[in-house]
Amino acid sequence: MDFIEKLTRNRAYRRFYEDRPVSEQELTELIEYTRKVASGANLQPLRYHLSWTVEENARVFETLKWAGYLKDWVGPEKGERPTAYITVLRDTEVKDVSTRTDAGIAMQTILLGAVEKGYGGCIFASIDREKLRKIIDLDPRYEIVYMIALGVPKEEVVLEDLEAGDGIEYYRDEKMVHHVPKRKLEDILL
Repeated sequence: MDFIEKLTRNRAYRRFYEDRPVSEQELTELIEYTRKVASGANLQPLRYHLSWTVEENARVFETLKWAGYLKDWVGPEKGERPTAYITVLRDTEVKDVSTRTDAGIAMQTILLGAVEKGYGGCIFASIDREKLRKIIDLDPRYEIVYMIALGVPKEEVVLEDLEAGDGIEYYRDEKMVHHVPKRKLEDILL
């Protein structure tokens, strides 16, 4: 798979084959990739919590808010939920100069690695952080920054050129194909 194909496959997937788990070993490998990427001032403030068990996944699922543009959809049904989660954390005892940038680099790396392994994922910023903190029994030293849901994608995601006057909101058609409008190159390149 070439790089542009990996990028195209790296979409925000929100429905998964729940009977196809992601293993602890595969999650650990994804975190290993993040050790090799850039970090502001090389401070490396990020830490990760892995969830792959059915029990913990069910509790973590309840802390997430799914797909803001899909107003009538509260998230995937049982049987279509993620089979793993990576909670992206900031160690508050490490100076914060670029945590959000570091997290973006790390999460893109994780998701590209997931595509390489046949998985897909979705990044969340809308999290009930206090509830999640209790579920994963998180030391107060760590700030919950983002969540990545992972699994084998069970949906088709189609990228479409955004035409002048069209909205940027993603949507699903009657066949549950997920459509994502993207600005054209000539509209973003100055």
